Amino acid sequence: MKSICFRTDVLPLKDVLYRLALRITQKHEEAEDVVQDTMMKVWNKRDDLGAIESIEAYCLTVCRNLALDKLRAKSRQNEPLDAEHLETPDLGGSPYEQMLQKDRIALVRQMVNSLPEKQRSCMQLRDFEGKSYKEIASILNISEDQVKVNIFRARQAIKQKYQQIEGYGL
Repeated sequence: MKSICFRTDVLPLKDVLYRLALRITQKHEEAEDVVQDTMMKVWNKRDDLGAIESIEAYCLTVCRNLALDKLRAKSRQNEPLDAEHLETPDLGGSPYEQMLQKDRIALVRQMVNSLPEKQRSCMQLRDFEGKSYKEIASILNISEDQVKVNIFRARQAIKQKYQQIEGYGL
């Protein structure tokens, strides 16, 4: 049984947990509440954490489940993220190029937000958090093949929507 220190093993995960909760709830305040609830739930289980193989996977699973519970309770699905609070990369270039890049980023965010929850979660964990297929399968309690299929479908859906909009305009 290994020793888990809440301060060094769990607290550093708060940003990853927040991004996952935000991707699911699509509300900053609700995501913050989910992270706080996750931390409290993990703190209450602190005596049993030594038996857990991956504390990160455990925390992400708790966070995901709490976020989904909150989403179901509020019955708010697929509302867009408030783009003004999200980090935007340094775009460089002329003001026109910056505007085009910001519009493209907003468009892709909107497309990701419109995906079904499982595809959105898989894509978030893989493409934005850098998790392995095995870790995602463990967090979402699905098989690695299901993870791969969900990621493939999510990417295909976004690619098709993006090409359609870029090709035909809005």
